[in-house]
Amino acid sequence: MPEPWNPFQTTYQTTNLDLELLKREVSQRFPFYDIKQNASTVAFFCRIDQDLLEEKFNSLRKSLSEHGYIPILRYEKGEHIIYIVKKPKRKEKPVWVNIVLFIATIITTTITGSILYMGQSDIWSMPNIADVFYFKNIVNGAALFAFPLMSILFIHEMGHYFISKKHGIKTSLPFFMPIPPIFQSFNIGTFGALISSRDPMPNKKALFDIGISGPIAGFIVAIPVTIIGIATSEVVTMTEISSGEIVLGNSFLFAFLSNMILNIPPNAGINMSLTAFAGWVGLLITSINLLPAGQLDGGHIFRAVFGEKQKYIGWLAVIIMIFTGWWFFAFIIIFLMGASHPPPLNDDTKLDNGRKLLFIVALIILILCFIPFPISTYAG
Repeated sequence: MPEPWNPFQTTYQTTNLDLELLKREVSQRFPFYDIKQNASTVAFFCRIDQDLLEEKFNSLRKSLSEHGYIPILRYEKGEHIIYIVKKPKRKEKPVWVNIVLFIATIITTTITGSILYMGQSDIWSMPNIADVFYFKNIVNGAALFAFPLMSILFIHEMGHYFISKKHGIKTSLPFFMPIPPIFQSFNIGTFGALISSRDPMPNKKALFDIGISGPIAGFIVAIPVTIIGIATSEVVTMTEISSGEIVLGNSFLFAFLSNMILNIPPNAGINMSLTAFAGWVGLLITSINLLPAGQLDGGHIFRAVFGEKQKYIGWLAVIIMIFTGWWFFAFIIIFLMGASHPPPLNDDTKLDNGRKLLFIVALIILILCFIPFPISTYAG
């Protein structure tokens, strides 16, 4: 998921604003009838032509960005106000950081795949740690698990990256988050990935496009991975499952594909192949990102569609997570992200019907892929 830059949460230093420059840039696009200023902000009270608003505001944003400023359009008490602030300086991480993290994540997912291929769940359960690096185990771990999983994650993040570029938003390459298989019972070798936007979201259309691009792109890759994985899995009866074994929850989509491909009889399930597990994780990550809370992709999408009402939907999603298997993730959202999503710079333009249709598609994907209780223990 992308990590947006929110200028409203930035502590601005007292700056010398070039008032004449700002007056000239604004007046060329928006006639203003009043102006107010403090040490860090200039507010222009403008007359707005709705038909040209998006085009002119985008032109103003690009022009002011070259001079180190950010315009913020708001409609308050019957007036359109353009606030202009100094763009804060951000220290950009060098590209080698992205490359190192990417390679490290390939290593951790491959090691995890090797352990899973040998029928173990974590590094502590290995009788002989050297077996993890045995050629056959490493190759199968990489080919059957790491490659399909990393493909889903990579395509997801590159969807965000290219759509950000299309909207003229400076953004980083993906930052992958590696994690060794150190957790008992459940490991995938990564905490996912994110890209860091170096510009604020300019408008609702960009916010929507960037939010939806990753889940759609990742979902398109996750579907064939899941189908291949299920086709290479085996059906097992419930009597073959030992008490205390980890059981993965089913989404509507995974259950439908499993029954369609393997024709699973009653009182039976599937013993997932490594590739099926990678597909299951990919669908799960897609649904997590589409949750309509905070800075998640779903937060972007729902904020673009519902505006300020997104915060109520976000809190509803958090409450649902608390009472399902996602309570820990719900607290992460509450304390690190918040349930509501900040507005884009231009929060006044509307979405077209094509994007509204894509919103319905995203909502369907969320419903099909969401797993209320993803991990449980078989009671026998």
